[in-house]
Amino acid sequence: MIPKERAAHLHELSDDAAAAVGRVLPRLCRAVMAAVNAEAYNVLVNTGEAAGQVVMHTHFHIIPKFPDTGFKMGWKSGKLAPDEAEDLAGRIRQTLES
Repeated sequence: MIPKERAAHLHELSDDAAAAVGRVLPRLCRAVMAAVNAEAYNVLVNTGEAAGQVVMHTHFHIIPKFPDTGFKMGWKSGKLAPDEAEDLAGRIRQTLES
């Protein structure tokens, strides 16, 4: 799925374009599942070169899944100390409020 508004990265979409994605994406997922008789699906969006983005416009992959066609994606998750987590949450809240 490619949003009508062109933006290289997901976070660059306007609020209106992002809302449109939210309205359309579930409907497309249902259609893909029905069309191929899938029991599950993944939605994938790569944002930025370091995340594997090759085509530099925002787009979503709807990947139908069937038994034994697992999609494995891994990363090394870290642990934050409670005070670090609270500090990070505060910085995120502050950014959202500004």
